[in-house]
Amino acid sequence: MGLDRIVIIGAGQAGLQAAVSLREAGHDGSIVLVGDEPGLPYQRPPLSKAFLLGRIPASGLDLRGPDFLATQRIEFVENDAACSIDRAAQTVHLASGRRLAYDHLVLATGARRRELAVSGSDLPGIHYLRTRADAENLKQRLEGARRALVIGAGFIGLEFAAVAADRGLSCTVVEAAPTLLARAVSRTTAGHIRQTHEARGTRFLFGRGVDRFEATADGRVAGAVTSTGETLAADLVVVGIGVIANDGLASAAGLVVDGGVTVDARLRTSDPAISAIGDCVVVPHPQAERPLRIESVQNAIDQGRHLARILTGGEEPYAALPWFWSDQGAIKLQIAGLIGGHDRTVLRGDPASGRFSVFCYRGERLLGVESINRPADHMAARRFVGTPWAPAAERASDENFDLKLLSVAA
Repeated sequence: MGLDRIVIIGAGQAGLQAAVSLREAGHDGSIVLVGDEPGLPYQRPPLSKAFLLGRIPASGLDLRGPDFLATQRIEFVENDAACSIDRAAQTVHLASGRRLAYDHLVLATGARRRELAVSGSDLPGIHYLRTRADAENLKQRLEGARRALVIGAGFIGLEFAAVAADRGLSCTVVEAAPTLLARAVSRTTAGHIRQTHEARGTRFLFGRGVDRFEATADGRVAGAVTSTGETLAADLVVVGIGVIANDGLASAAGLVVDGGVTVDARLRTSDPAISAIGDCVVVPHPQAERPLRIESVQNAIDQGRHLARILTGGEEPYAALPWFWSDQGAIKLQIAGLIGGHDRTVLRGDPASGRFSVFCYRGERLLGVESINRPADHMAARRFVGTPWAPAAERASDENFDLKLLSVAA
């Protein structure tokens, strides 16, 4: 395809995977991987869990070492942001002043945290959890904290709430929606997760937001006042209200964006010389009725691998089944598929045991499977969700039926 020079903007899970997979697929031209953070590419999932608990050192977060990148002939540019793209000249301009020429450009710019814009939101003691630097700052602050306030009952907020419980902090979670993980899981799964957190002392306040933060005499956060008037004391606040696609670079270059960088099923943008992957993209998917943005490590890795195949001659559309996981104390939640729009659920196992799966259907079609502490169910589901041999509801609920038989058929 004449792609001697491939430049990848974004050194997260998607960008690094694309670079590595290009070499594995036989690409022999130059590969430049550009990251806007200092240090080597690193994994994000442990930031809200094992890293905060001291179970993984900072060095253990690195995805690959410098020797590996050198051996693979991947030029890694760290701590240098891409400022603009000249599509006519096929060059990328970096903040350092360097210009990188490309035959093909890959945007793997990820997503950035959504910030809470209320009075006092810049007070010391208010934290976000997106980058390694965020996690390092939060870990230091945890040492002296006693009362934690979490804004947002999504995955990050709940994972931190579990860490707070492990560390012996009192913890209150404020969520604008009427339930936790409102768009991500079924009511059954949400209810179990809530009960498990509450049993460890976490308090939830639903249907409200934060009106303002209040300060101590020395200027640190002292707590918050909610939109319904409660005053909540806290010496540590973690805000986890979602992320926004980093599509500004693409938009400024005139590429089509719509809640993320718009790509087709082969991960191509509106410019055939530019592809995009990972958290920043909106992509069509056979499991979804309309293009969507999928925020997960699996999606980032699978799209990186798939793009490498495309750029080395492949033509298959991207269709990897989305799957997700979240570790929250004693809860290991794993989800296979996309459950949005389900109209009924079937339970496999007993929630009281702490081990069960929820099969989510729309009509007779199985959309996805949520598993709590049942990894075998999850692994089987990843093979049969979205296939003609997915189990009917009566089989899904029958624990005497071996789901692995279906995964073997796949």
